[in-house]
Amino acid sequence: MADADTARLCTEIVRSVFGPLTATVASVLLTHGRLALPQLLRFSKLKPRTVRAAILILVQHNLLWHAQSDDEGEVFEMNVDECLMRLRYGRYVWLAEHLYGKSGASIVQLVLDHGKLRPPDIIAQLSVYDPLKAPAVLSQTLHKLVEEAYLKPSTILSHLSPRDKLIRYEAEEKRKISGFPTARELREAKEVAEARLRREEEEAEQVGMKRKARDQLHKSSKRKAVEEELEVDDEVYFRVSCERFNVHIRNKLIETTASERFNEQAGAVLRATLKATETKQRKLSDVRSDPTSFASVATYLPDDVNLASGLVLQSSKKPPAMTLIKEYLGILASADNPTPAGRAGSFVSLSGSRVQVEFEIIARRLQRRVLEAIARERHGDEGVRIMRLLLDTGMMDEKQISKIGMMAPKDVRPLLSAMSAQSLVSLQEVPKSADRNPTRMFYLWFVDLQKASAVHLRNLYKTLYNIAARRQAEQDEPLLKAVLEKRQRTDVSQDEERLLTRNERELLAEWEKKREKLTVLEMRVEEAVFILHDLGTFKINDD
Repeated sequence: MADADTARLCTEIVRSVFGPLTATVASVLLTHGRLALPQLLRFSKLKPRTVRAAILILVQHNLLWHAQSDDEGEVFEMNVDECLMRLRYGRYVWLAEHLYGKSGASIVQLVLDHGKLRPPDIIAQLSVYDPLKAPAVLSQTLHKLVEEAYLKPSTILSHLSPRDKLIRYEAEEKRKISGFPTARELREAKEVAEARLRREEEEAEQVGMKRKARDQLHKSSKRKAVEEELEVDDEVYFRVSCERFNVHIRNKLIETTASERFNEQAGAVLRATLKATETKQRKLSDVRSDPTSFASVATYLPDDVNLASGLVLQSSKKPPAMTLIKEYLGILASADNPTPAGRAGSFVSLSGSRVQVEFEIIARRLQRRVLEAIARERHGDEGVRIMRLLLDTGMMDEKQISKIGMMAPKDVRPLLSAMSAQSLVSLQEVPKSADRNPTRMFYLWFVDLQKASAVHLRNLYKTLYNIAARRQAEQDEPLLKAVLEKRQRTDVSQDEERLLTRNERELLAEWEKKREKLTVLEMRVEEAVFILHDLGTFKINDD
């Protein structure tokens, strides 16, 4: 069951795509949690035929989990993460076009529009206007998308809640423990259950490809040898792998961060380092990339990048490109500061002639930067000073914060209270005696990053809902709605200058500006959501 802000945002997403009736069913599931069909009928107050149609739509588009319950039979539950991913569908199509051209974008867009499709259906729908040449190009592009895991098979396991399977597997492992289980045995049981779940998911995703036998005639002997190749299985339904596209979004975000911190040349070297291992990057939960050599980084570096312009060189003679790459990688690895603070500020790690991108370190730093930006916006530089002080030092009482932060005590107390109300800082009570008398306690302030991230993630979801509601309210204004409906006519769309009045064109231009501003704002908020939610798979501590 999702919280109120997340439920409203998911309901708005479903309403904008599938209409109000399907949104009603989604809202009931988001508000009440998992439900059986009779309960869903009672709470939604819709006809059984309508509810069944809405369930089929949500299952087809991977927005609904269904499972067998011992008490209630078959129950349904909304897949909140998959619903929120629909905000990035436009970016996924753009990435597919950037990677595989227009054919790749067409395939990804068609699969996103239909939820899941079989390869023959994909090729048949996209080759209508060019039945001779299009099928060969589409088949080749589809093979690449499946092989590189941008499209993954839709199996029975993908429609079951992974939380249910994890709970069941963990219970099975606990039953194997004899006697009273210790904390270590419980932790090991949980790790075994998680490993079993991951193994099942990986095995299920292998069904999308099948082996094809091809006869090949060898010159040395006239015997026929069988060479095995992989081809896409036409009987399997495929869906878009959001996590695979999210890897590209993460890499672009890391590259932009490095360019902002150092310069564009450092960002180009980091981009080449990421591209060297991009084919092996399948999940956002990877702690670091696979090691790659300096020579591999050099091969992925564009020829038009002038690395020497980003460094202050002692001699006028331009050094070799490999030397410059090593210099930039040393800067990105904070090689001149081999301390815990230097490592916390690094982008890569060096081991001899091999380099790895540290995804976990960068993700924690990005999450901290988002929270510091929120503190600066609401409480000014003093709020950021207190937050950084507590993050770097740990728990401190009010007097220590005032003394070390060089702030007046009368300013620190109200500021801490305001930041505590917004979960930017938290309070820990340490009793002096066993009776826990409030007058005999130490009150220590600290920053709980997980709590702060969770609270402000909900606020960002609320902001995204407000943006969508504002866009819809602007679009539903009577004058604008009439003009938009008029522009959709075929005769008007072909000649807007002549068939639209000056006032109508001005109204449309004003609407386009408003929509562009709302879209830019939505992209900025979505970037913060990506950092706090998708990159939040790493548990952030005060190490």
